[in-house]
Amino acid sequence: MLDDDRRLRRTLIFILLAIAIGAAIDLVLDRPTTIWSLHVGVELGLHLFSLGAAIYLWLGWRRTGDHLERTRRELESRAAERDAWRGRAEKLLRGLGEEIDRQLRDWALTPAERETALLLLKGYGHKDIATLQGKSERTVRQHSIAVYRKSGLSGRAELSAFFLEDLLLPTGPAAADGTAGADDEHDPDRNGGRTQV
Repeated sequence: MLDDDRRLRRTLIFILLAIAIGAAIDLVLDRPTTIWSLHVGVELGLHLFSLGAAIYLWLGWRRTGDHLERTRRELESRAAERDAWRGRAEKLLRGLGEEIDRQLRDWALTPAERETALLLLKGYGHKDIATLQGKSERTVRQHSIAVYRKSGLSGRAELSAFFLEDLLLPTGPAAADGTAGADDEHDPDRNGGRTQV
């Protein structure tokens, strides 16, 4: 794609320069008797227009190329940031997933009920879950009711809150630079095994 664009640019610039050069050659070969004739004016106008258009297009394409290069570098930088974040978050997300699964097992949910509970936590509705699981909507509702009954929770909002209400964004000065959470002084892993009071 990039090579095709470069070829097109070169071709257009070549054509415009060829027109400008051709106009200059034509003007010399015509050997006008006076420089102020209409013929000379038209030839010079065509010559200057072609040359100006070639320069304008070349400068525009160069600016566009520079802009595309900056955009490409920014995208690469954002992709690196995204990959770094995913790497940092992967361990935490895996741990959260394991703890959610452990709690669902503690509630003695069947595998189908656990799957339904996880999809409810992800925000899917009964109809969507039924489609994903290849079951009837009524069966999914029954699984949902069993999840709520076995967990002692009253519905989807309480189920989500049970797992997510303590997930708070970090606050304080350390959070501004993204290096630590608000409770780091209470985290034994970050303080050599001791909590600070």
